[in-house]
Amino acid sequence: MDDLETRELRYFVAVAEELHFGRAADRLGIAQPPLSRAIRRLERRLGVQLLDRDRRGVALTDAGRVLLREARTALDAVAAAVRRTRRAGDPKRPLVLASKAGASHELLRRLLDAHAGEPGAAPVEVLLCEVGEQARLLRDGRADVALMHHPFDDLAGFDTEELHVEGQVAILPAGHPLASRDQLTLAEVRDVPDLPIARWPRLDGTYPDGPGPEVRTQSQLAQLVALGRTLLVIPASSRAWQWPEHVAVPVVDAPEATTVIAWPPGSRSQAVASLVRSAAGLRDAAPRPPEGPEPDGAHTRAAGPGRADDRG
Repeated sequence: MDDLETRELRYFVAVAEELHFGRAADRLGIAQPPLSRAIRRLERRLGVQLLDRDRRGVALTDAGRVLLREARTALDAVAAAVRRTRRAGDPKRPLVLASKAGASHELLRRLLDAHAGEPGAAPVEVLLCEVGEQARLLRDGRADVALMHHPFDDLAGFDTEELHVEGQVAILPAGHPLASRDQLTLAEVRDVPDLPIARWPRLDGTYPDGPGPEVRTQSQLAQLVALGRTLLVIPASSRAWQWPEHVAVPVVDAPEATTVIAWPPGSRSQAVASLVRSAAGLRDAAPRPPEGPEPDGAHTRAAGPGRADDRG
């Protein structure tokens, strides 16, 4: 029988993400022996080995990586069906707009203002998240729409409208020699022995190889940059979260970043359509920088959260 229960998928995802049966059992609130038995039964039913187990720990097989991706999608779809069904019964509920904390701040502010001025506009609740979480929030129904960035975010399967295209900057410790430069190249920021680029987890929770520190949150990253332990390259508008100890320097050959508004395909929500129209109306208007126009090639030192003083 090919049918799988959502409980089995939840069990497997917990083990696959934790790569440790004890931690997965704690996360699920069950004992470890029945969890181990459930995973073995799942492997027998599917006729494949999902996990490699040895003294060093647990690792996903190729089949396990496929099931992890598909299981997340299936569980998200079930969760989304429940959430959207409940929301459909509450016509006064606000729209939930997901956005990466600190990203596209000025565009987000203008979008909220423009939408609020529309007759009969639904209220909007902003859900700020960490890097790469918007897709999951849309797929599992916790968000109705999201601001996302191409080519960095997972846009597969969503309907989108492009809103803004911009360059990228390197965020550096203020005292580092590169912080005094007017511009940098990708080769230069990738070859700084004392300042390796931070590493974010992949979709399966593992980190790419490299010397840079492993990070999961913007706050971790901000502090590591301020301590002189790492740097990062981000869309220019995302520097709204800079600390006073940070400097932003344009990276002239970095790929352009495109901000899009995304929503689940086939949506029939008039409220979602109205918010998307408001966003599209801003598409041809360039976002205003936090402290007025900045000369081409200038670099900025942060002057507190959400501000940047021109030093160009």
